[in-house]
Amino acid sequence: MISAMNSGSGKTVLTCSLLAALKARGLNLQAFKCGPDYIDPMFHSRVLGVPSRNLDLFLQGEAGGRQTLGRQRAELALIEGAMGFYDGVKGTDRASAWAVAEAADIPVVLVLRPKGTSLTLAAQLRGLMEFRSSSHIAGLILNNCKPSLYTHLKPILEWETGLPVLGYLPPMEEADLPSRHLGLLTAGEVADLSARFGAIAQQMEQTVDIDALLTLAGEIPKGTALHPVPTVRCKIAVARDEAFCFCYADNLDTLEWAGAELSFFSPLRDPALPPEADGLYLPGGYPELYARQLSENVSMRENIRRAVKASLPTVAECGGFLYLQKTLENGESQPWPMVGFLPGAGYKTDRLQRFGYKELSAEEDSLLFRKGETIPAHEFHYWDCTEPGAVLTETMYAAFPHLHFGGVLPLAERFAERAVQWRKAHG
Repeated sequence: MISAMNSGSGKTVLTCSLLAALKARGLNLQAFKCGPDYIDPMFHSRVLGVPSRNLDLFLQGEAGGRQTLGRQRAELALIEGAMGFYDGVKGTDRASAWAVAEAADIPVVLVLRPKGTSLTLAAQLRGLMEFRSSSHIAGLILNNCKPSLYTHLKPILEWETGLPVLGYLPPMEEADLPSRHLGLLTAGEVADLSARFGAIAQQMEQTVDIDALLTLAGEIPKGTALHPVPTVRCKIAVARDEAFCFCYADNLDTLEWAGAELSFFSPLRDPALPPEADGLYLPGGYPELYARQLSENVSMRENIRRAVKASLPTVAECGGFLYLQKTLENGESQPWPMVGFLPGAGYKTDRLQRFGYKELSAEEDSLLFRKGETIPAHEFHYWDCTEPGAVLTETMYAAFPHLHFGGVLPLAERFAERAVQWRKAHG
């Protein structure tokens, strides 16, 4: 695991550059991200060409997290932490990067940005190491660190902490990635991303002892067998383009394991849903940035409105929920017509709305939930809606909270089963 004392330490850039360096060495790799973040895994996937997966102990539970990790069949799993190492739910270590390391006994390399400190940095590290009975911290890398400062700090940190300092990255222009309101730009929006990470990877080969880092890696917990190839029972249309890009890899996997054939489409460019779709999945993303293009694709909007009005089983999270509303404002606060199945108007705000983890309580049976169940979820959005309540029916989940299908509840199985029923009724 690559973790840090705090956000902004350069975990994503270092993780992706290390992935690029190891890929260039010919290793078979699998990347993971602690927590609910969608954007960082896109960068991992861009480097490796295979989906990166989230390890979120709040959304999945420890068993679900170990199951996701145990399914990987690569030579090396590289996991990027979230926020500060111990930062979890509501001021606790629950679902923190440390909790993930603790759950699966994962060695951790901390990324540090040293500035204006030397021995005090060692004191902070000793505090991190002793804060829990087992910290799992096994090594250090200094980021944005000049060679002279590295030469000064390395012996101090190693003497005072007993941890190996595995190297450093000097200040590099390539390491400064652009961002927007929900964090970094998505990987597909950074045109020179491969060149950036390639340049940093070459630098790492010179100033980081990658061989020593590899010797720290532990064994993946034995466990989950590969899932057998399922019999296709239904087809679920999944929105996937620049506007709808927030979707956990485990959500798609579990739908396939439940017997769903996934058919990807673009609400931005395609004229209609894929033919013979038995279900519709509208994940989150940035529809507000593409409100005009989505609105101008009238045939798609009308096609989706007719489908959901006819009770096509539908899951619409956050951005997908906004897309189903009557209108949606763009970044200039100009409203554009959307699908119009729901009566609300999506509008821009100047701050995060209902940010963080939450637990939903099911008062009645619905498409994904059963009465009395408690469902872990996550929200992260700047845009709000005049009708922000959830729409939970036997054929629809439409709401701001994001769900992870790789947890305890069989959400994917329920979605797929309802799609199967649709196929039987309309086949």
